[in-house]
Amino acid sequence: MSGLALIAGGAAFTCAAGFYLRGRTVRSPRAVLGGVLALLTILLAAGLMMTLLSSPSAAAETNAASAASGLGFLGASLATGLACLGAGIAVAVVGAAALGVVGEKPSMLGTTLIYLGLAEGIAIYGVIVSLLILGKL
Repeated sequence: MSGLALIAGGAAFTCAAGFYLRGRTVRSPRAVLGGVLALLTILLAAGLMMTLLSSPSAAAETNAASAASGLGFLGASLATGLACLGAGIAVAVVGAAALGVVGEKPSMLGTTLIYLGLAEGIAIYGVIVSLLILGKL
């Protein structure tokens, strides 16, 4: 349970950092993103270790089944979360380029929408993989 609290705290920290940085000029956005991702990775690893190394219960089989299903849920959430993160980065890059192209040549709007749809498909693949993982649990 404490592992889940640690992971939730990391998510809350990320949201708070996003609200703090909103509307501000950041001189090195890659460094800020790298620092936040490094902190989240450390918090996720610590939460995973706290979840897996919880106090042993009376029935070892129940504990092993619980740990296996917990790792399944963790895998499903990581599949969706990382796919959505990748899709967000892809849509940001493709969307910026698409706006530049459409500004110069408006007839290219349909082509740029296809590229945006391909970038958004990454998130859909992550959701499908997480549904497949959840179906196995």
